[in-house]
Amino acid sequence: MHKASWGMLFAACLVFATGAFGQQGEARILAAREAIRTGDRNTLERLAQQPDTHLLDPYVRYWLLLNKLARPDAPPATELADFLMQEAGSVLAERLRADWLRRLAKDSDWAGFLRLYPDLQSPDREMRCHHWTARLMNGDRGVLADVAAQWHDLTDAHSACDTVLRAAISSGDVSADDAWWRFRRQVENRNTGNARSTLAWLDDGDSGALEQAMKSPAQYLDRLPGNFATNRASRELALAALVRLVREDMPAAHVRLIRLQDRLGADDRAYVYSALALRASWAQDRMARDWFGAAGDIPMTAEQRAWRVRSALRDNDWKAVLGAIERLNADEQQESEWIYWRARSLAGLNRRAEAEALYARLAGEPHFYGMLAGDELGRPFVVSPHATALSAEQLRLAEDDPGLRRAIALFQLDMRTEAVREWNWSLRGQDEVFRLAASRLALKYDIFDRAINTAELANPKGAFDLRFLTPYRDLIEPQVRSQGLDMNWVYGLMRQESRFVVPARSSSGAQGLMQVMPATGKWVAGKIGMSGYHQGLLSEPNTNVQLGTSYMRLILEDLDNHPVLASAGYNAGPGRAKRWRDARPLEGAIYVETIPFDETRDYVKKVMANTVIYAAMLDGQPQSLKARLGTIAPRPDAQ
Repeated sequence: MHKASWGMLFAACLVFATGAFGQQGEARILAAREAIRTGDRNTLERLAQQPDTHLLDPYVRYWLLLNKLARPDAPPATELADFLMQEAGSVLAERLRADWLRRLAKDSDWAGFLRLYPDLQSPDREMRCHHWTARLMNGDRGVLADVAAQWHDLTDAHSACDTVLRAAISSGDVSADDAWWRFRRQVENRNTGNARSTLAWLDDGDSGALEQAMKSPAQYLDRLPGNFATNRASRELALAALVRLVREDMPAAHVRLIRLQDRLGADDRAYVYSALALRASWAQDRMARDWFGAAGDIPMTAEQRAWRVRSALRDNDWKAVLGAIERLNADEQQESEWIYWRARSLAGLNRRAEAEALYARLAGEPHFYGMLAGDELGRPFVVSPHATALSAEQLRLAEDDPGLRRAIALFQLDMRTEAVREWNWSLRGQDEVFRLAASRLALKYDIFDRAINTAELANPKGAFDLRFLTPYRDLIEPQVRSQGLDMNWVYGLMRQESRFVVPARSSSGAQGLMQVMPATGKWVAGKIGMSGYHQGLLSEPNTNVQLGTSYMRLILEDLDNHPVLASAGYNAGPGRAKRWRDARPLEGAIYVETIPFDETRDYVKKVMANTVIYAAMLDGQPQSLKARLGTIAPRPDAQ
């Protein structure tokens, strides 16, 4: 049985063993965790009263205080303050302070909130919203100017911000135009709940009409009265219906825009065209270019600006690519992807010297665009063969760190969520050497994801021996050979999927080292004739790797034996990977850049860059990413 399974069985047994008997050590920690999970107040009280010197003893006390905060009684201020003082600087002190602040906000004790808040070291979105509310409720009207200054970053703010957002509109600190801007963005993002809230804060908003526009946009538009555009709210709801219809039926939305365009202003028409252009770009429809042109200079989202570049890129129109990049904002133009594609567009326009200067800014960087830039300069990617050197004293500092020690103890009890919090908290403010030593410590205990992530935090341009690990090789290599796959690609994909965490499970249900979905596992098992397959086998490393590598082979064979297509297919499904091809041969890098799904586009870039790095390490030879990306053949229906 896997060690994680033993840990869960042990924890389950402890629930029955609590009774009237005292518990110590790990047994006490696991019993307390089960008690907080089930809301067992009496067991928590009893376990907290048992003195123990266990490294994780503060967790028992924290869970008891968390339970007390959830009770209807007044918060035990003295006990809470004592814990914060005793555990000062720890992740548990930070968490308890945030828990206490939430309770104060729930109780509308805004004065108490303001007294406690300054010591919170890493406030999240919810806490920042509560802080704004506390300031407003204590008479600080200046907070409304602060909200107005950040308005365009608050489109999807936490609901705790609702009070100050509404007040900023009512006070006039946020204009009606900006309020309607927020409404539009929420409609575009299909965040109907937030759009409904914003509409309610506007005096002439009609939430009933919004529901109709979102539920049946075509019918809503077809029933509009002739004078709908004379009222701002009615006009905005018509635009909302058009944008909603763009997602459901792009041609139908365009037809209705043409029908209504004489009653809409130029900016309103341009706004809808920007929505049509984005949707057409995702669908890789040639109309995207025309519709971006029709949108003109209307303010666009970052996503729309990026896809204006990608739609030109898909057409190999280097002049249009350069023009679209120059219409990005200043910060966006400095992102590595747009530096690279700006260089490519300059090269395509025979401005080679300018292009090479930009390539040189990226070349050698161990990421997708740095590798491509190096290829353009004739500098294939190489990795130093030397291991990261650390002294015994440097390693000892990490081993003796209280937070890292607690994290390892939590990992050993299969308490991953708590362990990762402890680990990450302990790395805050630490220098590169300490983080590299922490990475070595994680590797010592086979905590591969922390080893990789910590080394990346320490040195994102080096430490390849820690960032690109090759664990489980004894079970991976035979499967790779039997499937006829590239070991570098398999490791590159597995690293991206799970960071080599055996019990990894995604929100969608994918499991194990290769994050195999249950339905996929069943299908592959049938294809390869695996007898006795059941879903529980996905958590077993050997079976998971066998199914994952078999699936890689099956989709590779179905997708022109092209690793770019197969990587996209592994993440988003082979059918989508096929549909994303063009009617003509397409450069591999352009195919990747124009994948419509953000997650899949980022995934393929990372898998292919990982593959190059693993190849440089395992083969010991310079590697070309551009050669691996190659050319994507046209769709069969276009040939």
